[in-house]
Amino acid sequence: MNNFMARRTVSALVVIIPLTILTAACGSENKDPESAVPTNPTTAERGYPLDPIKKGLTIAFVPKQLGKSLYFAAASEGGREVVEKLGSTFKQVGTSDSTDTAGQVKYINQLTDEGVDAIVVSAQDPDALCGALKHAMDKGIRVVTYDSDTRPECRNAFVSPADPDQLTFPLIHSLAQQIDYKGDIAILSAAKSATNQNNWIKYMKEDLKHDPSYADIKLITVAYGDDNADKSYRLTGSLLKKYPNLKAIIAPTSVGINAAAQYLSQSPFKGKVKLTGLGTPNTMREYVKDGTVESFELWDPTELGKLAAWTAESLASGQITGRDGQGFRAMDGQLFVLGTNGVTNLGDPTVFTIKNIDKYNF
Repeated sequence: MNNFMARRTVSALVVIIPLTILTAACGSENKDPESAVPTNPTTAERGYPLDPIKKGLTIAFVPKQLGKSLYFAAASEGGREVVEKLGSTFKQVGTSDSTDTAGQVKYINQLTDEGVDAIVVSAQDPDALCGALKHAMDKGIRVVTYDSDTRPECRNAFVSPADPDQLTFPLIHSLAQQIDYKGDIAILSAAKSATNQNNWIKYMKEDLKHDPSYADIKLITVAYGDDNADKSYRLTGSLLKKYPNLKAIIAPTSVGINAAAQYLSQSPFKGKVKLTGLGTPNTMREYVKDGTVESFELWDPTELGKLAAWTAESLASGQITGRDGQGFRAMDGQLFVLGTNGVTNLGDPTVFTIKNIDKYNF
């Protein structure tokens, strides 16, 4: 079995482990978070001693972009809901520029000086924040990354939206079907330094390289729109002009896919150049209904924020330290287990099409 097939097999096995999967965008009502803390663990949970969640903590969110992103706004609201229901204080600071790593460092240092109990950050750069985050941890502050990670030694835990393979394989497979498994494609990403984007792009390249059914699909370029709507819009036009044989674009960023859809919907390329990626149903609904986009995917950012908050609360309460194999209860009572390097996954993404998009509101 080659490495690619081995990775596929492992990913498939991960999907069926019930203790680590949370259905994204399920729309069901969660129980009161305080009632989710187990008092009588089952046999499967006895390896995870769960002390009570502390009240009166201060949990601070530092999103990758503040004020301009519906995605991060939804994640923060999910975090706020959990933190306040647990009797603690929610705080949020950040920069409006998704590439302003110096701004993120400044806010992290500010929170460290304030002595918050936990910092929950979506990192703009895997390396640039490390000094500030390590300083925070030295001061006893728990650090959780979500959506976009730092180096593992720079935080206690990372809340990932989904296993990268579970996320990227459906994107490539869907796009391949739409272009009859042949043609030139491009990726429209966010910033060059974005940890999550680079990881997903790496997995997409591996899928294209090692799966023989994609032998006639050629990735010709990766463009970076810096999660800026205007820049991503202009880049879409540039890609179409520079590569006249372009068959499809993958945009693994909610800003990028929306900008690309806006451009395509107003151009002669509508319906001819396929588009998929990661986006929110509220911003993509019109482009699905007018035929610009057949399908795209995403997890529920509100649920991602909730899980990030629960992870931070569990760390700050002493339930976990971030060590591999530790577990904690979250949201509706589900047990989450930290994997290698303290990573836990939210679960499978939801694929949105014209058949189901009206069921979602975020």
